[in-house]
Amino acid sequence: MRRTLTTTAPARTARTARAAPAVVLVAALVGVLGGCSGGGGGLYGGGGSSPSTDSGTTSDGATGDGTGSGPALGTADSALGTIVVDGQGMTVYYYDKDTKGSGTSACEGECAAAWPAVHAASAEPEVEGVTAEVGTITGVDGELQVTVDGRPVYTYAADQAAGDVSGQGVNDVWWVVAPDGTEIMDAAPATGSGY
Repeated sequence: MRRTLTTTAPARTARTARAAPAVVLVAALVGVLGGCSGGGGGLYGGGGSSPSTDSGTTSDGATGDGTGSGPALGTADSALGTIVVDGQGMTVYYYDKDTKGSGTSACEGECAAAWPAVHAASAEPEVEGVTAEVGTITGVDGELQVTVDGRPVYTYAADQAAGDVSGQGVNDVWWVVAPDGTEIMDAAPATGSGY
């Protein structure tokens, strides 16, 4: 049932006339920032996610971010099985528009903001549990970006916690990476209680 509330506008005074531009500015900022919060979908995803019930901890308990404080990549159990995660335990994804062995990333601009590159501290990143060939390229941000099986890897900004897989299958171009370097093509499991 939808209800409509009708009100009459109060008489405009000098005080309300000065406040009107500020209200418009605040409303505009809320709209812009709301679009950045992952609520909208769009070309590169950005839809909100629900935290996974899996802890998503790396197989070695690493907490590094690929910049020297632990392995750049590890593995974790998730709703999709054993997957590759970064040093923070966040799920790692492939982008279908990247070309294996090209040495470049096709994810730039808005894409790179929604899908941050997994960085490495050196050209030979430390990994644990990943059996695929691991290397690096120079990413679009000028930093070393980790590759798995010759393809750049990314995390998803909308994943809220270690083990989240909300980027799985976004726009049919983003896929979780298995430890052997294959794409996991299964659909991400539904989240929530099911009621």
